[in-house]
Amino acid sequence: MEYSFKDLKFIKIDAKSIAARIYFSNGYGASVVSGPNSYGGDEGLYELAVIYNDCIVYDTPVTNDTLGFLTEDEVSAYFHKIAALPLRTHFEIN
Repeated sequence: MEYSFKDLKFIKIDAKSIAARIYFSNGYGASVVSGPNSYGGDEGLYELAVIYNDCIVYDTPVTNDTLGFLTEDEVSAYFHKIAALPLRTHFEIN
């Protein structure tokens, strides 16, 4: 399945911030936020974190941190990378 930024359903976190999550068939997902406290939010850009079981994970080949200053097209490109990750066989909360 193809995923894109347009698939996100944002909710308002506060007067200036929005957030959305999307999940993929491999169990991973992405949390996408924009607001004054996110990387790039003041510039109308987005911050993305890879999630698993609703927790941010820092041990994927996609990234080992949150990704900031992303355009809508860059967010979509990361969706494809996250959706292509292999199924996770274990999960530990650090």
